[in-house]
Amino acid sequence: LGFEVTASLHASALFASAGGYHHHVAMNTWNSRGAGPRAATLGLADVAITLPAREDLDALAARLRRRGLDFADDGASIALDDPWGTRVTLSLPGSSAADLLSR
Repeated sequence: LGFEVTASLHASALFASAGGYHHHVAMNTWNSRGAGPRAATLGLADVAITLPAREDLDALAARLRRRGLDFADDGASIALDDPWGTRVTLSLPGSSAADLLSR
């Protein structure tokens, strides 16, 4: 998604950020390694991230295309599902979280 990795713990946790901050996003596999798909009522369902500028959204779209990943692009936001079915929406400033998560 364009974040920089700030710390990685032996393939079980990852911390990432933008602009040199320690971490804006953290991920781990501590309780899910080998667990398979989660039940529809468990876990994180949606994530909305605001990108600073149009150039960032365009660069993200280009990276996703190069990797052959499916995503929706409505011109103001990009939405895709992670391998566990979590909807990740990245948008330009001006969209409310409620608007993004309802797409």
